[in-house]
Amino acid sequence: MHDDRDLVEARLKRVLDERVRPAVYPESVPLDVAVWNAPGEPVPVEEGLAAEPEPIEVGARWGAPWGTSWFRVTGTVPEEWAGKTVEAILDLGFDENMPGFQCEGLVYRPDGTPVKGLNPRNQWVRIGAPVEGGEEVRLHVEAASNPVIFGPRPFVPTRLGDKDTAGSEPQYTLARMDLAVLDETVWDLVLDLEVLGELMAELPVESPRRWEILRAVDKAMDAIDLQDVNGTAQAARSRLTDVLSAPAVPSAHRISAVGHAHIDSAWLWPLRETVRKVARTTSNMTALLEDEPDFVFAMSQAQQWAWVRDHRPEVWARVKKAVADGRFVPAGGMWVESDTNMPGSEAMARQFVHGKRFFLDEFGVENDEAWLPDTFGFAAGLPQIIKAAGAKYLLTQKISWSQTNKFPHHTFRWEGIDGTRIFTHFPPVDTYNCSMKGSEIAHAARNFKDKGVARHSLAPTGWGDGGGGTTREMVAKAARLRDLEGSATVEWETPQAFFEKAEAENPRPPVWVGELYLELHRATLTSQARTKQGNRRSEHLLREAELWAATAAVRAGFPYPYGDLDRIWKTVLLHQFHDILPGSSIAWVHREARATYDRVAAELNGIIDAAQRTLAGEGDTPLVFNSAPHSRAGVEAGAAAVPATGGRTDLTPRPDGGHVLDNGLLRVEIDERGLVVSAYDLAADRETIAPGAAGNLLQLHPDLPNMWDAWDVDEFYRNTVTDLTDADEVAPGDDGASVRITRSFGSSRVTQVLTLAPGERRLEVDTEVDWHETEKFLKLAFPLDVHAERYASETQFGHFHRPTHTNTSWEAAKFEACNHRFVHLEEPGWGVAVVNDSTYGHDVTRTVRTEGDAGTTTTVRVSLLRAPRFPDPETDQGVHRFRHALVPGAGIGDAVREGWRINLPERRVTGAGEVAPLVTADRDAVVITAVKLADDGSGDVVVRLHEAHGGRVRCTLTAGFPVAGVAVTDLLERPVTGDGETAVEADGDRIGVRLRPFQLMTLRLKRA
Repeated sequence: MHDDRDLVEARLKRVLDERVRPAVYPESVPLDVAVWNAPGEPVPVEEGLAAEPEPIEVGARWGAPWGTSWFRVTGTVPEEWAGKTVEAILDLGFDENMPGFQCEGLVYRPDGTPVKGLNPRNQWVRIGAPVEGGEEVRLHVEAASNPVIFGPRPFVPTRLGDKDTAGSEPQYTLARMDLAVLDETVWDLVLDLEVLGELMAELPVESPRRWEILRAVDKAMDAIDLQDVNGTAQAARSRLTDVLSAPAVPSAHRISAVGHAHIDSAWLWPLRETVRKVARTTSNMTALLEDEPDFVFAMSQAQQWAWVRDHRPEVWARVKKAVADGRFVPAGGMWVESDTNMPGSEAMARQFVHGKRFFLDEFGVENDEAWLPDTFGFAAGLPQIIKAAGAKYLLTQKISWSQTNKFPHHTFRWEGIDGTRIFTHFPPVDTYNCSMKGSEIAHAARNFKDKGVARHSLAPTGWGDGGGGTTREMVAKAARLRDLEGSATVEWETPQAFFEKAEAENPRPPVWVGELYLELHRATLTSQARTKQGNRRSEHLLREAELWAATAAVRAGFPYPYGDLDRIWKTVLLHQFHDILPGSSIAWVHREARATYDRVAAELNGIIDAAQRTLAGEGDTPLVFNSAPHSRAGVEAGAAAVPATGGRTDLTPRPDGGHVLDNGLLRVEIDERGLVVSAYDLAADRETIAPGAAGNLLQLHPDLPNMWDAWDVDEFYRNTVTDLTDADEVAPGDDGASVRITRSFGSSRVTQVLTLAPGERRLEVDTEVDWHETEKFLKLAFPLDVHAERYASETQFGHFHRPTHTNTSWEAAKFEACNHRFVHLEEPGWGVAVVNDSTYGHDVTRTVRTEGDAGTTTTVRVSLLRAPRFPDPETDQGVHRFRHALVPGAGIGDAVREGWRINLPERRVTGAGEVAPLVTADRDAVVITAVKLADDGSGDVVVRLHEAHGGRVRCTLTAGFPVAGVAVTDLLERPVTGDGETAVEADGDRIGVRLRPFQLMTLRLKRA
C-alpha cells in the first residue's frame, strides 16, 4: 500500500481547524454589553453589581493595567433555539496561548451568585441544556485587566509590574460576546479526532496501531460533508468507534490524573489578585465536579483555601460540599507551597503546623503528602519535618527542570540528614499543567524511569496561575484515554489513592540521600535582598516573642498573645511562598513585602518588649536578655542577667600600612586597601587567610543569564570578575576595636566596619552597600588556608555537607548553593566558620597554590546583591546592610553557636533582677529552637529541640517550673508513640533525652 500518512495527517489538521471546530457553535446572536470601570482597587461584589455601566462594543479597548471592569451582558435566547443547548461565549480579549498570564473574569448572576471563571481556554457559560426559547439572559463579569508581564518575548524589562508605574493604557480588546448553540455531537467529534490524532503522532511509524488509527480517521473525514459538518458529525463519529474502543495492553503505563491548578500565591501579580484567581478557579472546579462524576480535583496551600473562606463565602459553601463528597481534595498540608531552601527550621515546621491544622479544623481531613510541584529544590532537612508533621509522601515536578543532570528516578525514597526516608514521586509527565495532550501522555510513559518494577505515575492536570484549572475538554480526553490501545491508561484519582498504589507496587524503591538540588534558579538565593532579610529577621523575632511571652506567662501571668502570634506566623509563612522569598515576583509584591515585614517587626518588638519588662520588673539593674539557645557573656540561654565583662582589644598601626586588631585570641591585620591579609588564631598558632590572598574581598561580576533573570545565575558569570580593592578610606573606628572602610565603584558605595570584640574569637564584618548597579553580582570572599574535601552548610534542624571539588557533573552543577546561618570548613582539629545574619547564597571553591607551600586555598564567597531587570527592573536598588563574621578555629559547635548569636542580638532592659530561663539544655549540641505555650490554650509549655552537631547525645532538660507530665509529640503538638530509638525520662522538672544525629523532637510539658 502506498504511504499516504503525511497526506492524511495534513488533511486531519486542516479539516479540524477550518471546518469541525468552527461548527461546535453553529448558530449565534450577539449579546448587549455594558461596562463600569472600578476606580482604584477591586470593589465588593455588591458594589460592582449595583454600578451603572455604559455601553461598550465588541472591538473596543478596555482595562487599564491592574484595573477591574464590571461587564453586564444581556440578551434573549431566540425562540427557534428551543430544545437546544445554549451557552454564552464571553471572550474578554484572551490569547489562548497564555492561560494564566493575562486578563481573567468571574461570572455572577444578578443576585451575586458566582457561576464560573472566564479564562483563555474556558470562555463559555452554560445557559440551558436544553433551553425553552425566549429566556432572558443577564450576567455580570468581574474582569481583571492584569497586564501581560511574561509575554511572547519573555524577560523583557517592564514597568507594568507595579500599579504605581504601569500607566493607564487599555490592555485588551473586547472580543466575542455572543449567545450560541452548542452542538455536542460536533464537540465530541473534535475530542475524538484530537485524541486519535495526538495518539497517532506518538506511535512508531511501523506500528500497526498507528495505521489502524490513520485509516479510521481518513474514513471519518470521508463521512464529513464539509458544507454540513453538523449534519454529518455523528456519521463521522461512528467510523471511529472501533479504534476508540480497542483496550490498552495489560502492560500499559498507568496514569493517575489529579485535577490541578497550580496557583502561585504571588508572582507576576500581587497577593490581592491571587485571592481573586483562587475564587475564579474554585468556582470553575466546583462547577466541573457537578458536571463530571468521575473527576477529582486537588488544591494545596491552606492560605488559598482561607482566602476563599474569608473573601468568597458563596464559593466556599460549594467548596465545602465538594470536600465532603471526597472529590475536592485538600492537598499538601502546608500553609503555602513555600520555598524549602531558605525558610528556617521552625518556619518550615510551622508551614506544616498551620497548613495541616487548617484542613483538620475546617474539614476533619489530614492528608499524608507534601505537595510542592514548583519549588526550586529541596533542603536535606525536609524529610524529617514531613514525617514529624504526620505525613509520609512528597510530590514535586520541578527537578525535571535541572539543566545538567537528569535525575535517575521518578519514584524513590528520599533520605534526609537524620536518616528519615520519605516516599517521593516526580511525575514523569514533566509538567504540573498537564492538559491530556497525547504528547504529554506518551512522554510520561516513555520517560518513566522505574519501568519493570512499577507502572504508576501521577499527572497534575489543569491550567494554573489563573488559567482556570481543569477544563471539560481535559476530562473528555481522559475518558477516551481510560483504556485505549497504544496509550497509557488514565484514571482520575486522589493523591492519596495514587501514593498508596505506587507504594504497594514498589515497596523497595531506590534511595536518594541528601538535598534535592535544582540545577537551575540558583540566583533565587540572592535576588531581592530586603525580602530575604525581612524573612530571616521575622523568624528570629517570632522565636523571641514566643520565648519571652511564654516565660512571662508562666512566671508572671502575662497574657500570652495566641491570636497575634498565630496571625503573624501565617503572614510570615505566606511570604515564604516560592516566588516571594526567592525574589522572583514583580516589584509590587516586593514593595508590599517590605512594608509587611516592617509592620511584623514593629508588632513583634512590642510583644517582646512588653514580656521582657514584665519579667524584669521595676528597678535600675541593667539586664541583658539572651534569646539565643546558648549562654553568652555569662547569661544563660533564655535568661536575663548582668553580663560578664572583661578583656580588651588593641588597635595599632600596621607597619606596611593599615591596622592591626588584637584581643589576645585573634590578631587581625587589615592592609591599606581595607582587606584582611591575616587572621591569626593565637591559641592554635594558625593562620586563617591563605598565603598571598586577602579576605573581606568584595568582587563584582557581570550577571546576565541566558533567561530567567531574577531566577538564574549562569556559571559563565565567573569568567569575568573585578576585585574591589580601591579604598576611599581605611581608618580606625571610634570604639577602639574596629576599622572603618569605604569604597566607591560604578554608581555604588560600600561602607564596612570590621570589629574584633574583646574576649571573642570572631571578626565581625558589617557591610552597608548603597547599590545602584544593573545586571551585576556582588560577592564577599574569604580565601582560607584550609584543606577540606567537603564543607558544612546549615539547613533546617542541622547541617549538610557538600564537596569542595567538582569531580562529577553533579558537584560542578552546585556552583551556587544555600546555607542558613553558617558555612563551616574543617581540617582535623581546626576549622573556620563564616556566619551571617541574612544572606543565603554562597559558593565554595578550592585551588592548589603553585608557589610557597603548595597548599590548598579554599575560598568561601558570600553572595550579597544582584541587579536583574526582570520581572522587577529596579531590583535591590538602594541601601542594604549585612552582618557577617569570620570565626577562625571554629568547630561545628562554634559555627552553630556563632550563627545563632549574630541573628539574635542582646536586648538590654533595666529591671529588678535576674530572670531565670524557662527551659535549659545541659549540652551545647542540643539546640532548643522554640519555647512556647501550646496552641490549644491549655497552658502547657511546648519545647522543640534537635541535635545540631551531627552526633548522638544524651541531654538533660531542666524546666524552670513544676512539671506534671511530659509527652513526646508531633509538630501539631499531638502525642506520638513508636519511635524505639527515642528515649525520654522525666523526673520532676528534669527530663532526660537521648537524640540521634540531627534528630528533631517536640516535647509537651504539662504544668503542675
